Amino acid sequence: MIDKALVVGGGVGGMSAALALARQGVEVELVDADPHWRAYGAGISVTGLSLRAFDDLGILEEVRGRGFVGGGIRLRTADGSVIMESPPIPDTAPPIARSGGIMRPALHEIMSRKVRDAGIRVTLGAEITSVEQYAAGAHVGFPDGRRESYDLVVAADGIFSQLRRQTFPDASAPQFTGQGCWRIVAQRPPEVDRPEMFLGGPVKLGFNPISDDRMYAFILEHVPDNPWFAPEEQLDHVAGLLAPFGGYVPQVRAALGSDSLVNYRPLEWLLLPAPWHRGRVVLIGDAVHATTPHMASGAGMAVEDGLVLAEEIARHDDLETALTAFTARRFERARMVVENSVRVGEIEMSGGDQRDANAMLGSTMQKLHEPY
Repeated sequence: MIDKALVVGGGVGGMSAALALARQGVEVELVDADPHWRAYGAGISVTGLSLRAFDDLGILEEVRGRGFVGGGIRLRTADGSVIMESPPIPDTAPPIARSGGIMRPALHEIMSRKVRDAGIRVTLGAEITSVEQYAAGAHVGFPDGRRESYDLVVAADGIFSQLRRQTFPDASAPQFTGQGCWRIVAQRPPEVDRPEMFLGGPVKLGFNPISDDRMYAFILEHVPDNPWFAPEEQLDHVAGLLAPFGGYVPQVRAALGSDSLVNYRPLEWLLLPAPWHRGRVVLIGDAVHATTPHMASGAGMAVEDGLVLAEEIARHDDLETALTAFTARRFERARMVVENSVRVGEIEMSGGDQRDANAMLGSTMQKLHEPY
């Protein structure tokens, strides 16, 4: 139905869409504004839905080799005492039943190499200057003066998407939740063989293995005024947030330094109503349903978007019908993840009953186990 597509944004969602469309025989060009095509950040958690999506994309074994795949969860009190741990998950369990973590740059390296191996044209250091739609496609302008026509433009350029603002000028801006998320990388003690959460402290603290010898920590802090943290202040700030916790946390705190790769971002969310396309431009990933990390499903949802988009384009003879079907398949799933993630954050910030948050998390993850 389409011969040529442009994917704008070289993150997880954009690369997934490019790979999935290329598998359908579409000529794909992927563009990214960063001339070095870098991935920032520390580790990310990957739940079962992400692992299943990685498997469907053909990268699960590489993720397993570069990251960590296990299962279950362990809960601790703020002093480090174990409250509960789930039974071990066998290695033979399907991806949807497992979980893990990986360094974001490692995931980017795996996916970007697969993009290049697929023969997808990659253009870096280029922000789209114009998109002019016509009945059968879109003329796209580039900073170097190049103009090219495509049958489809996929906007995968993140929560602050330029293409979203151009295509849906009346769309709401991302909304700040009141929380900020700190991430650091640390040496992994042998006993940390699964995600762990420390409950009852002044902030929400969790650890997740990302390799044989490394783990990453995430710290959710209530920051209603949305402050800016100068780089030279960040290590001391993280040290202060970790100070009330026991167990192996004091060793993590003592080892804080430049190798910790401290990363901070204020948590914002966005959910556009249907439709997610206008003419020949369609939005995917954080450009249309940006969520907070409470469900640890952002990467998996972005990969699913790319896979479903390609499936619907292959399934239909009319692009308008295909893009409408894409949104219909994705909207309720995305709405559930975004709204329930935000709600869990609200419970945490208000000091509400953690059991309510855990119940919402559990029911959401159970729904996400269903086929996408």
